[in-house]
Amino acid sequence: MSNKERLFSWRRLLRLIWPLLVEQLLSVLVGMVDVLMVSFVGESAVSGVSLVDSINHLVLQFLFAMTAGGTVVCAKYIGGGDYASARKSGGQLLSVTTSALLLLSIVMLCGGESILRVLFGTVAPEVMRDAEVYMRFTAVSFPFLAVYHSAASIFRAEGNTRLSMMVSLGMNLLNIGGDMLCIFGFGMGVEGVAIPTLLSRFVAAVAIFVFLQAPENALRIENFRQCRPNGTILREILSIGVPSGVESSLFNVGKVLLQSLVSTLGTASIAAYAVAGNLVTYLYLPGNALGAAMMTIVGQCRGAGEPGQAKYYAKLLIVLNYAVLLPICAAMIFGRSFWVGLYHLSPQSSFLAEGLLAAHSLAMIIWPVAFLLPYYFRAIGRAVLPMAVAISAMAVFRLGFAYLFVDWMGKDVLWIWYAMFLDWIFRLVVFGAAFRKVRPA
Repeated sequence: MSNKERLFSWRRLLRLIWPLLVEQLLSVLVGMVDVLMVSFVGESAVSGVSLVDSINHLVLQFLFAMTAGGTVVCAKYIGGGDYASARKSGGQLLSVTTSALLLLSIVMLCGGESILRVLFGTVAPEVMRDAEVYMRFTAVSFPFLAVYHSAASIFRAEGNTRLSMMVSLGMNLLNIGGDMLCIFGFGMGVEGVAIPTLLSRFVAAVAIFVFLQAPENALRIENFRQCRPNGTILREILSIGVPSGVESSLFNVGKVLLQSLVSTLGTASIAAYAVAGNLVTYLYLPGNALGAAMMTIVGQCRGAGEPGQAKYYAKLLIVLNYAVLLPICAAMIFGRSFWVGLYHLSPQSSFLAEGLLAAHSLAMIIWPVAFLLPYYFRAIGRAVLPMAVAISAMAVFRLGFAYLFVDWMGKDVLWIWYAMFLDWIFRLVVFGAAFRKVRPA
């Protein structure tokens, strides 16, 4: 395929990918700083915020799944040059996500305290009080999150990832600055963490919606008629969003069950697993960014009637993921004593954490094919396949073999990740075989 025939030049690919990488890195780094800020308020605040965030995480997973569907549908219409339908798709996405999260916000505001008491009723009264306060503010922010992420996905569908990165940077800086002002300047409690979160999300939603409405933007929402329910477009968005949402929800349930299994192995294993899990987050950042890029690229290729190019770019992004992973994994393996040493663990925990980190870094040779190809299948409208494979892999390999290794065979915490690697191998085999069968006519 000559460079002339390609829908995406190397320069355009780079413009699309690097802001996504920065945004992924920002989300991790700011998350760490946010936790540090909360720790200055006190242990009850840390615990309360953590409890609420475990619920908020599920809301975010639903939102990410829906916006993934919106990105694919918008990108498909853009690839085909049908900007009127792309604008209509954007309006539908904004309408459905904002309505859903507004409804959820009302439910949380009216019954959030009851939900917290049902789920976490045994916690200390001061922890529950902080959790209730934090929940009220974050619940109010849900509709603003819907507007921000939906508008960001519309820009990404067009290939404009830089704008959403800049808005995300501003939102996170405002959040951290607000935390510092409220906590250190005004001496506030958990409200000093919650208010900046709400304010930053509101500002981000307003800012990105104003950019979306710019007269020169081909994807602007021209009138409210574009937001009225359209059965055809909604079905397209939901056909990707619903399976993705089910997949991510069950995946998180599986992670909770694994954490429960780890807790039976003692304090050293719990600490090692937590630290290694935190460190390997950085190994996923390039793949997550490239996966987001794949939704745009493959979606536009599909809309342009170029399935051959869709497969070509899917392969190219996987190769790029390997190229980026090589130095990162090498740094993790050869510097594992240094990285783990940053957490000041006991000798036993450090030994286990170093083993986990080395094993995970070596196993990343499986990850790109196993976890980037699902983005390709979602982008070509086959979102049910990734969902079915993920549920099967989680139930049989990641959970089934983990309990087999630990409960029945008496193995240590490292074998929980060996079970996870079996999950990855299963995904690689199934997705690889399915990808080979897709005809690039």
